[in-house]
Amino acid sequence: MRLTRFTDLALRVLMRLAVTKGEDLPTTREVAETMQVPYTHTAKAVARLKHLGLIETRRGRGGGLTLTPAGRAASVGTLVRELEGPGDVVECEGDTPCPLRSACRLRGALRRAQEAFYATLDPVTVAELVDSPTGPLLLGLSPTRSA
Repeated sequence: MRLTRFTDLALRVLMRLAVTKGEDLPTTREVAETMQVPYTHTAKAVARLKHLGLIETRRGRGGGLTLTPAGRAASVGTLVRELEGPGDVVECEGDTPCPLRSACRLRGALRRAQEAFYATLDPVTVAELVDSPTGPLLLGLSPTRSA
């Protein structure tokens, strides 16, 4: 299974915020620059994560992004399910429906594999994603001005 770029970015935003210490909160632009992704994509991910109650945003001087306690404790499996949305690994109905769809065993097998993928991620929390060596590496990243 392959995650969308949006889900990948949203998880990286959460990981970056999970290592934030003190009053120096990163802005959306700083996170985008650090992760070397476009600001607009990062802003969309931040908006979705805020809507889910996983991060808080503060405007103005001393503002920035912060991870909520719910965000820190969030299950990666639950997050991926939410961010990826409903759907099967393969498109059986689409514009050109598969002629095997009425008797296909592959679709069910792939659905079970997808659920096993999510189930493997269920016990992992955002906080655990930044355990060493990842957290120290994230802290060492500095923004690049190419985003």
